Amino acid sequence: MNIPKSNLKRIVVIGSGFAGIQFIKNLNVEKYQIVLLDKHNYHTFQPLLYQVATAGLEPDSIAYTVRHIFEKEAVAGNFYFRIAKINKIEASTNTIFSDIGTLTYDKLVISTGSKTNYYGNENIEKFAMSMKTIPEALDLRSLILHNFEDATVTNNEVEKERLMNYVIVGAGPTGVELAGSLAELKNHVLPNDYPELDIKKMNIHLVDATDRVLVSMSEEASKNAQKYLEEMGVNIHFGIIVKDYDGTKVITNKQSFETNTLIWSAGVTGNLIFGINNTSQEKGRYLVDEHNKIINHNNVYAIGDVALMKSDVKFANGHPMVAQVAMQQGKNLANNLANTLNNKPLNNFIYNDRGSMATIGRNKAVVDLDKIKFKGFFAWIVWMFVHLVSLVGFRNKVVALINWLIQYFSYDKHVRLIIRPFKRKVFEEVTSFRNID
Repeated sequence: MNIPKSNLKRIVVIGSGFAGIQFIKNLNVEKYQIVLLDKHNYHTFQPLLYQVATAGLEPDSIAYTVRHIFEKEAVAGNFYFRIAKINKIEASTNTIFSDIGTLTYDKLVISTGSKTNYYGNENIEKFAMSMKTIPEALDLRSLILHNFEDATVTNNEVEKERLMNYVIVGAGPTGVELAGSLAELKNHVLPNDYPELDIKKMNIHLVDATDRVLVSMSEEASKNAQKYLEEMGVNIHFGIIVKDYDGTKVITNKQSFETNTLIWSAGVTGNLIFGINNTSQEKGRYLVDEHNKIINHNNVYAIGDVALMKSDVKFANGHPMVAQVAMQQGKNLANNLANTLNNKPLNNFIYNDRGSMATIGRNKAVVDLDKIKFKGFFAWIVWMFVHLVSLVGFRNKVVALINWLIQYFSYDKHVRLIIRPFKRKVFEEVTSFRNID
């Protein structure tokens, strides 16, 4: 990896998500040699991936290069970044094995985040669309646009219906926001783009195994979000467990849906790396103590989505897998390493829940704070402000704001571009004309 030797303790961080960035930003770079490894050279603002998928934002509006984020740390010395795919961790020898070589560490911080959880269903994993990365969001955008292009050239009404039907599995924030964004496309954009199609026949189905949307938020927020979605024409189905999908038909415990596009937002699991003991894992995440140290390991830590902490009394089953938890854990771990150097006691991690929010569409959002809950235009403004402030980089903030302002006054989404054509592999005997891979 061409990392120079140093008299300083080497801290290796795997993953440049919210947790990893906050951890490094709160470290004293003069006290350690810091090596950051990631398979991409950019940080992704995942809460806005759905807007990339529905042509609201370009990917460079929600991504920022890692080297620019840590420009000051690199110039100051002792900070190194490498693009690498980690294949194995050998904790007994403090060694990381990657596609670009091996590296030893004094302390290892795993902040690899989460990945889509298909719960072992191979067909759903093969044929459904997920949305955890920028490439996946771009693939989904291309597929959505291709669907309508294909619908204009087919005379098969059954196939046309499949092309214009969308099933979103999971009514959490991602599913709700994606359904709302698709509904805005249907109601305000697609009729103008495809006047030869009867866009009213486009169906957006949001299905969930529970009895309400946004189960992680208050019942008040859930009811308001459901009302907004239904007003926008989204079909909501509760108590639905998806059992199978072959690329054209969704099979559930209650009914079936004909669709060429199943979007899976029904769950995530930790992005684990081979080598950590199975006894240190539970529910697809690394078990950590109150200081984010992985159980049964002396110098390996996990922060963010990949960490499962049970010591926080308010979250006995683990913290929610959201950005605020990741950022707070990253900062707390950095402070604890400083406390160790200064012979000070360590601080137990206690999550400060600052509330949650979700947007459904223009002037439609719900916000849950500690003692206040509100909806509508003001909630939408709060949602927009929080996400703008959280974006990394001044340019990204400006570009996102300009796009949102244009869309607010025109309802138009100007990035309906198929830059990287994408079509899923489907069974040839079912839809042979679309099987181009």
